[in-house]
Amino acid sequence: MAGSIRKREDRGLDAWELRIFLGRDANNRPKQRSVLFRGGKRAAEKELTRLVALQEEDPVPIPAPEEDRRWGASTTINDAVEGWRSNGWQDLSPSTVRGYEGVWRRYVENSIGTRRIVSLGPYDIERYLRQLQENGVGQTTLRLVRALLHRACRLARKWSGNTLPNPIADTELPARTLKDRPHPVRSPELSEVTAIMEEARKEDPRIPTFIRLVAATGCRRGEACAIRYNDIDPDSRSLLIDEGIISSGGTATVKSPKTRASIRRLALDDDTFQELAALRAVQEKLAGACGVGIRPESFVFSFEPGGSVPPHPDSMSHAFSRIRKKAGVAEDLHLHSLRHFQATILDPVISEKQKQARLGWSTVHMARHYTDAIAEEDRRAADHVGMVLRGGAAEGSIDVPQVGQRSPSDAAPPAS
Repeated sequence: MAGSIRKREDRGLDAWELRIFLGRDANNRPKQRSVLFRGGKRAAEKELTRLVALQEEDPVPIPAPEEDRRWGASTTINDAVEGWRSNGWQDLSPSTVRGYEGVWRRYVENSIGTRRIVSLGPYDIERYLRQLQENGVGQTTLRLVRALLHRACRLARKWSGNTLPNPIADTELPARTLKDRPHPVRSPELSEVTAIMEEARKEDPRIPTFIRLVAATGCRRGEACAIRYNDIDPDSRSLLIDEGIISSGGTATVKSPKTRASIRRLALDDDTFQELAALRAVQEKLAGACGVGIRPESFVFSFEPGGSVPPHPDSMSHAFSRIRKKAGVAEDLHLHSLRHFQATILDPVISEKQKQARLGWSTVHMARHYTDAIAEEDRRAADHVGMVLRGGAAEGSIDVPQVGQRSPSDAAPPAS
């Protein structure tokens, strides 16, 4: 059979990678098409047989290899960027591609992009970056411009057999002035978070539950948008974070996280778990009225009956901003501020290492995958956040035992 099958791990479900042999290219290298199939092995084998038969009936033509790009003394910055666009940008996330495309078109293509790489040195690059800064370009954009140039020139050097230089390698960004430095992110006060949550209850039920979940777990907005019903485990009262939603061409696209540290299982407090259960009842009623059903892989916060389409992260941020304004809360708070709120109130409760694991920071020393039992510290974190949001304690005022200590309720009763 001109195909193969291989089992893959996919969200704990049966999944199979089906490979169909397409033939050989002009260089006699095999070409294959890969398809992900979810279901039993027998069904996967039948699907592979069907795909192979279709390929044999109507073979997919293999394009002839393009003429190799010449990398030499005439290669410009734009040539290097174009080469990277056609051979590398496919591996980047859509948001990263949009960022590179934007700064290239606006700041590079018609200026330093026309220069030959061999004619540039670190002095030229640093002077160019400083001119951008003097023209009002922010530090974040400068960093993105330099990253674009550095990667493109590094690839050009590799593709030229190390005959081309990389003039970006030894450069530095111009120092930021005081006015260019961003204001430090402020963690919301508990009163501000509760005011926003109360105002959100006047909205569509998806919105207050979404805000509650972000405040209770500290997950990123894209991670919350990607939550499916089969990510919620009612037995352990926990939530699996293993996907994210990003904006791609105006639509919401599901993507895998960038780092393994972002894949984690989080404990949920009772109130948050109950709000998720109540939202599911609302979603099931809406889906039933439209003649569709809720499936395990349906998105929890979807605005489509049946949950087949995830919500757009920008729409959730806009809803949060509208609610924050109605609640009379300061404008410097954003949806992402709830993540800082989570990190702040957990300081007296759990260790720094556990906090990094709960928030999915890439700086955690070991990737934490909570696939079975929920860690004791993480459960304590969830219960503490739930108590704070319920108004049972102010941040930092609750007397919570540290790691290795016994809680007052565990103490032995006094002798009679």
